[in-house]
Formats: sequence, structure tokens, C-alpha cells
Amino acid sequence: MDKIKGGWIGKAIGCTYGGPTEFKYCGTMINDNIEIPWYDGYLKHTILNAPGLYDDIYMDLTFVDVFEKKGLDADVTDFAQAFAYAEYPLCEANQQARYNIMHGIMPPASGHWLNNPHADDIDFQIEADYAGLMSPGMPNAATYYTDSIGHIMCYGDGWYGGVYIAAMYSLAFISDDIEFIVTEALKTIPEESKYYKCMSDVISWHKKYPDNWEITWALCQKNWSYDIGCTRAVRHEFDIDALINSAYVIIGLLYGQGDFEKTIDIATRCGQDSDCNPSTAGGILGTMLGYSSIPDKWMAGASEVEDIKFIYTDISLNDVYKMSFNQALQVISRNEGSVGDQDVTIHYTSPKAVRLEQSFANLWPTDVRKINKPIGSVGEISFHGKGIAIHHLMYSHDNDYTAQVEIVIDQVVCETVDLPTDNNKRRQEVLYKYDLEEGDHTVLLRWTNPKDIASIDITRAVIYN
Repeated sequence: MDKIKGGWIGKAIGCTYGGPTEFKYCGTMINDNIEIPWYDGYLKHTILNAPGLYDDIYMDLTFVDVFEKKGLDADVTDFAQAFAYAEYPLCEANQQARYNIMHGIMPPASGHWLNNPHADDIDFQIEADYAGLMSPGMPNAATYYTDSIGHIMCYGDGWYGGVYIAAMYSLAFISDDIEFIVTEALKTIPEESKYYKCMSDVISWHKKYPDNWEITWALCQKNWSYDIGCTRAVRHEFDIDALINSAYVIIGLLYGQGDFEKTIDIATRCGQDSDCNPSTAGGILGTMLGYSSIPDKWMAGASEVEDIKFIYTDISLNDVYKMSFNQALQVISRNEGSVGDQDVTIHYTSPKAVRLEQSFANLWPTDVRKINKPIGSVGEISFHGKGIAIHHLMYSHDNDYTAQVEIVIDQVVCETVDLPTDNNKRRQEVLYKYDLEEGDHTVLLRWTNPKDIASIDITRAVIYN
């Protein structure tokens, strides 16, 4: 229980600490001369006044809650429905998955890269803590509980982000050696994957430059800082890919050397999704240390927030401590362990690699076109390649209005896309198509029911070959 509590509170503390920097430093580190605040009462102040910051916690709680209500054998449809029809706002892979589910594309198809341009994004990585915390010392059980849920919104590297994080949480119950946890958990990832190669590079660079995390950060930027799926991020300093953000998590863990403050500070100063990355690192280290061993500086005021319900949920930290604990006992019993009145026996097995899968196989973004025009002014888009994704922005003063856009590829109408005013029900790309025959193609976007109270702007087109 001490470690489960340490995992959840460590996650909340890391998220709070990195919150003010989130995506304000893209492609650049946060220098030491930039002060990041922390003071007694800061955790409570943030949870009460910026509750939307904790998306990576209330998303996690969705899955914990379904396990609590439906049991360990809950169907993936239970998780998908709870996730898709929740009140909270979403973006990236999560929002596309929500749109897919609302339109009858259920998991695992909802997270597959052919149906989700954001399949490799960070989304599942920041939501997979539940799987490790319910599987203490059982990394293969942890990865089992990432499979169906992780494929609701992600695939390939996006799924691997959650697999790796869950395995590190699981191992943090049985080892206080952070290098062992980071290295051993990587055995859950197929060696042929990009994700494995990137994490392996970070581990090697840490050994070569053990006293300078900034060198490892710079090598990550040079070798791994490219996003090929998210249309806003391709050839842009903004990078929401699981690959680079997972690298920042383990930079924080390795160079933090078991020190809570150093760990979340370095994970934050790597930039990009710099609330979620220290949140993940803080959760893993909090699990390793245990609730009772997180330094007082960071726990000041923690007891004041543990009964506060997270926004969009009816669950507090005290609630989820108990839920994860009870679920962990069930998972232990199911995996050749035993649960007694005063102790448990965990059957440990060495981590095994999950299956190989890679998004955007044999595709690369060969052209990015900045359009930034109203949809009616775009005209026909000609390109040579095998795929295209087009990002849009839609505004409307009528909450009940749904714009309809006809997609014409090579003079053939292939679909009509609904773009409701409600962001929670709309996809972010007006068009994505990755399985065309290689060659010359044309795309035309027709707004078939325009209204003066609404506008649709086409921002970017990414061409693939």
C-alpha cells in the first residue's frame, strides 16, 4: 500500500511541478536559471484552481474505475465507452479514438494508425500507470493489462510508451535500483522497434555521459526528435510523439539517481510535454521509494488534497489508493501468488517482449504544406505520394451546428466528414488517408452545408511517400 500510494502521489506531485512549463519549451531544454515554483500549499492550490492540468490522472482513473465496477475481466468495450463518453476534453490520439468510437470504429481499430493519425502520440503513455500499480512485481501482468486498453487510442510506439511505463512501475515494487528498473523493463519492448532503439540509446548515453544529462538530451534531439504522425508536429519543434517524451522520462529517472527532486526537475527541464513526463517519472520513483519516503518538501500539504475529487470524476487520491490496492491483490492471486491476512507472496517472472507493431510502416512525410486558408479558398490540392493528412480548425457560434465536408480524392467522393461545433465530438484532421497507390493524386474539400455563423480553416497538409 505504501508503494501504491507513493506512485499516485508521486504522479500528482510531478504533474503539479511541471504544469507551468507544459509545451512552452519545444525543442529546447529549460535552463537552470529559469525558476520553477514549489511551495507549501502549491499542490492544493493547483488541484483546486487548475484542475484540468491533471488529465493524465483523471484519464488513468477512468480505467481504474472500470476495473473496480466490472472486475478484472471487463471487456474492452466497457473501457472504450467509459472513455469516449466521459465529459472531459481530449486531444491528439485520445480525441481521434473518441471520434472513432462514436462513429462505430471500435478498438483496436480505433487506435490503429490507418484510422488514427496520432497513434504514436504520448496519450497512452501518460495513462498506463494503472497497469503497473495493479501488477506489483509482475511486469508481464502489467503489459497484459495495457494491451486492449492501450489499443483504444494508440498503436506501435504509442502503445509501447504505455507498455514500458507500466513495466517500470511494476518493477519499482521489487527493486530500489533505478538503472535495473529502466533497463529490465525495456525487455518488454521488441528489439526491432524504433521505440526500443531510442530507449536503448538513452541508456547507453547515460553510461557514457553519467554526469551530464544535457549531452544525452542533445543526442536525443539529434537522433530521435521527429514526429511523423501528428499533423501539427511534423517538421515542427512541437513533438508529442511517445518516443521522445519517453526518452525524457528515463533521462529524468537515470540522471535523477533516485533523488525525487532531481528526477522530476530533470524530466521537466527536458521540455515538450513537461508536466506529463515528470508526472510519470515521479510516479515510478514514488513507487520505488514508497509514500513514507518521499521527501517532506514535496509531501507538504499532501494530506490536504487526498480527499479532493479529481475533476470529471468521483474519485480522490484516497479512493484510488484503495482501488489500486484491491486490484493488485486480485492480480497477485491470478498470477501464481497468494494473499494472506498479513502478507502476500508475489510470483515474479522476468519481463517478456510484447509483439512487434509499427505505425506508418514504409511511409515518411515528404512534404508539409502550410495552407492557412478558409476551406473555400483552398481549391484542389495536387500531390505525389501514397498518403495525405490535412489539419483543420473549425469555429461556430451555434452549438448545435455540424459542418459537413465532402472528401473528393482523384475526382471520387470517398467520404463525408461531420465536424460538429463541440470539440469533444470532432476529429482534428479533416482528412487522413495513408493507403493510396503511389503516384499523382488530387484532393478537394467541399463544405456542403456552409453557414455564416461558422468557419473552417485548413491549416496544414502533410504528404507521405
